[in-house]
Amino acid sequence: MNEPVNEPVEALLDRVRERGGYVRRQEAAGAVQSVLEVLGAHLVGDDRTDLARLLPRQCGPLLTEGAPAGEPLTPTAFIAEVGARVDVDAIRARRAVTAVLGTVAEVADDALLRRILTQLPPGHAGLFGRTDPT
Repeated sequence: MNEPVNEPVEALLDRVRERGGYVRRQEAAGAVQSVLEVLGAHLVGDDRTDLARLLPRQCGPLLTEGAPAGEPLTPTAFIAEVGARVDVDAIRARRAVTAVLGTVAEVADDALLRRILTQLPPGHAGLFGRTDPT
């Protein structure tokens, strides 16, 4: 597994801002918050805490402190849940999801990313910029 990056949260936000085409860092921060909260609700155990350790410390609680989800979300429902949290349409919600999860995929090693994807219903790999594990 990758070592904790301990990068400043601003560096993460700048990567999300660039990947998502956001003008302001504040927009990227809203995307990060909503996507990590939804993702964290769908992960359990060490995978969730291992991922939290790889992100700037301010991001950890977004993944680990939320209540677990009642049922798994399809990729479309995942995007819709993010959109509902930030009150945007499906196109903007998908942009937020792919910007944040693509950035997360850059810091997680392949083994952790595979474990995360096995906790999610099929189809989520594309949201991370990957192909579904076989």
